[in-house]
Amino acid sequence: MSLVPDAVQSSAFHRTARAVAEGTVPKGTFAVSTFGSCPSSVGLDRHGLTDCGHVYWNLSPAQLYEHAVSAGEGQLTRNGAIVCTTGVHTGRSPTDKFFVKEASSSGKIWWGSVNKSISEAHFDALHRHVVDHCRGRKLFVRDMFAGADEATRLPIRIVTETAWHNLFATQMFIRPTPGSTDSHDPQFTVLSVPSCQADPAVHGTRSSTFIVVNLAKRLVLIGGTTYAGEIKKSIFTVMNYLLPTSGVLSMHCSANVGAGGDVALFFGLSGTGKTTLSADPDRRLVGDDEHGWSDRGVFNIEGGCYAKCIHLTEEAEPQIFNAIRFGAVLENVVMDESTRNLDYESSELTENTRAAYPLEHIDNALIPSVAAHPKNVVFLTCDAFGVLPPISKLTPDQAMYHFLSGYTAKVAGTEKGVTEPTATFSACFGAPFLPLPPETYATMLGQRLAAHKADCWLVNTGWTGGGYGVGKRMNLAQTRAMVNAALSGKLSGVAFVEDPIFSLFVPQSCPQVPSEVLSPRGTWRDGGAYDAKARHLAELFMANFKTFENASSNVVAAGPRISAPV
Repeated sequence: MSLVPDAVQSSAFHRTARAVAEGTVPKGTFAVSTFGSCPSSVGLDRHGLTDCGHVYWNLSPAQLYEHAVSAGEGQLTRNGAIVCTTGVHTGRSPTDKFFVKEASSSGKIWWGSVNKSISEAHFDALHRHVVDHCRGRKLFVRDMFAGADEATRLPIRIVTETAWHNLFATQMFIRPTPGSTDSHDPQFTVLSVPSCQADPAVHGTRSSTFIVVNLAKRLVLIGGTTYAGEIKKSIFTVMNYLLPTSGVLSMHCSANVGAGGDVALFFGLSGTGKTTLSADPDRRLVGDDEHGWSDRGVFNIEGGCYAKCIHLTEEAEPQIFNAIRFGAVLENVVMDESTRNLDYESSELTENTRAAYPLEHIDNALIPSVAAHPKNVVFLTCDAFGVLPPISKLTPDQAMYHFLSGYTAKVAGTEKGVTEPTATFSACFGAPFLPLPPETYATMLGQRLAAHKADCWLVNTGWTGGGYGVGKRMNLAQTRAMVNAALSGKLSGVAFVEDPIFSLFVPQSCPQVPSEVLSPRGTWRDGGAYDAKARHLAELFMANFKTFENASSNVVAAGPRISAPV
């Protein structure tokens, strides 16, 4: 990572000190810091923060390390990363997320269980509460960008009360050119104050935890939770609102590019393998989680990766393992206090152990992370029932069906209260982050798939030989082999057979994969038990798809057929 030169930091400090001394800076706009790079000319007073304590602007990772460790926010590990714990919130809190219902956006939002409304009056009261809470407190400010494509990138500001959250933001978003932050004009701001608790009776929240997005005021308020992922996903939610209005498809997917320039997208919810499968030593990483697809091609929305660490090994995932070094932020990973060694096998705190690190920590990352139009699109599902094929090819109508369905399993720990995989349907493989109706994103994806003639695949990274608790998780090496065969074109010449229930087209052979693995029914000891479970899942698919009553008859017909003989 490029750091701001000492000369720039020094000159910025003197300019700031002189302005404060001369009285040309409103009190509380920012405090003088000998450790920050240029504060922006746009002060914190824009966000109502006019009477804070010391404010640290755009500190380097090393400086943030010092603040975090001295404040007891985290500990240094043997490999140079910093490890922090998040208390009771070890995953997102989707039931505590709200959109402000206001005139400019209320007619566009996909209101319901995903996007719950809160009034402007409640938001204003909560905003005042957050500002009051920050009075006299030290704050850390990070000015960055969301979006690697300069034509559509969003200038953002992340204001946090802890140094480690600011370090997290530093590694997750796109860093401005050193020395340029003095002219940074944020178009969206996140105020993350975990120690601030809401009062539901006063603020209209569900609990003391809150993640509230105000699109009109371009402001996100986060409190009552220390889980850093809320910062990342709140900006993604904002981009999912803004990008489609500019004709850009926003996507919950990872992306990489082969030696020949062929781009692949990997859609999927947390825990399905987006980060793992896109981190391929033979392909360059564009990004691991959030992307846009414009008329020019694909670009990363972020500047870093947020990888799950549970059961991480150097042998299975060398790129991720080696990316966890100085500058990386670890959440809830257990560490031996004496040796400072990390225990990636331990789920003592949560299954949802995480590592945040900049793209530069991946040796073959593509920077800037902008690539061509995709040749292959992969939908990843973690099938907890163990009945979906490990890989299948989709027709265009099946691609739309499975994109809208977004079937997977919520993996333990990614959300508060989820302790074991639970079957779920999440539209567009990212419903928790979609402000607009799912059909908006599906229509845009369908148009791009047709225009660029991309092949679509459904890959099951979940269970085989039985459901959760009976079967076993798909072998990662075999999944990699199947994905590589699909992306390289090695499956184009093999025979496919149509699954009698799910109508999916399953290859009969694949390099480096035993043929018996490709047929899920054959991996079960009891074929009758497989048939019953497969029909049950098919019924769940069909019941869920009734939500999309406006889908074309061809797309509806592309789903499972439970009346078909087995």
